[in-house]
Amino acid sequence: MSNKHTIHSQKHHFGWDNSIDPVLTVAPGDSVEFGTIDASGGQINRNSSVQDVKNLDFERVNPVTGPVIIDGAKPGDTLKITIESFSPSGWGWTAIIPGFGLLSDQFKEPNLHIWSYDKEKLTPCAYGPGGKVPIKPFCGTIGVAPAELGSHSIVPPRRVGGNMDIRDLSSGTVLYLPVEVNGAMFSVGDTHAAQGDGEVCGTAIESQMDLVLNFEIIKDNKLKFPRFDTSGPVSRHLDEKGYHVTTGIGNDLMVSAESGNVTIAGSPAANDQVFFQINRDVSADNQSGDARLLGVKLFFTTDAGNDA
Repeated sequence: MSNKHTIHSQKHHFGWDNSIDPVLTVAPGDSVEFGTIDASGGQINRNSSVQDVKNLDFERVNPVTGPVIIDGAKPGDTLKITIESFSPSGWGWTAIIPGFGLLSDQFKEPNLHIWSYDKEKLTPCAYGPGGKVPIKPFCGTIGVAPAELGSHSIVPPRRVGGNMDIRDLSSGTVLYLPVEVNGAMFSVGDTHAAQGDGEVCGTAIESQMDLVLNFEIIKDNKLKFPRFDTSGPVSRHLDEKGYHVTTGIGNDLMVSAESGNVTIAGSPAANDQVFFQINRDVSADNQSGDARLLGVKLFFTTDAGNDA
């Protein structure tokens, strides 16, 4: 018989470390409701200003709730995590943090936008008169402890999961993670209300929320890297009216990504106080006056003019 457990957001930690004391042990088949703190670790709230971005203590960012022991998990097994549901908070934030993000060399000043959204209906959230953002909650950081001893940064993704920031890790998705330590030592956090195909400015709509996950063990599966199955199409909530697509072409993947994003972001010199600009003339639903930034798809080449 499976059980349901609850872990409150106060039971969080910073960094991956297989020596951290677990906060809970569960059996395969059990579900856990996790409370999380936003990616700022509570340093940004509904009433925050750009000054709070300037004052961020980076030792307190990206807390994850856990770790949780899944009884019987051994190195070489695969942890199967079914993402059952999210309980959003109804607000979030997006920031430009100097030195952080794909276009950090062009957007050098800090900025902050506080979002409010309907936590029940999850209707598109207005950025301003020029655009709305479709809401789809997901967890940005989700993983298990690595085998290597010591504390490891929470920021980069890892072969055991971590800060993957994949917007498809939403309700109904099943995630598979390789287990490297006894009990797996699972943790989760960095929940988002919405994000494009990656965090171009370094942040998504960072939004504190609760989520429910179910755990199972696949014995001796020896998975190399994370993989996941979705329960259906992943972008139906935003692509009914099509896309406006920019491309980036160059000899370097980073340069290609930057050029593709600069095209849709507009010139930061023209207005460095915005996160993005939307060309309403190419909006799929311009006639209604409702422009939407749907996300950026990039096509890379390794040699200009030749396919990768």
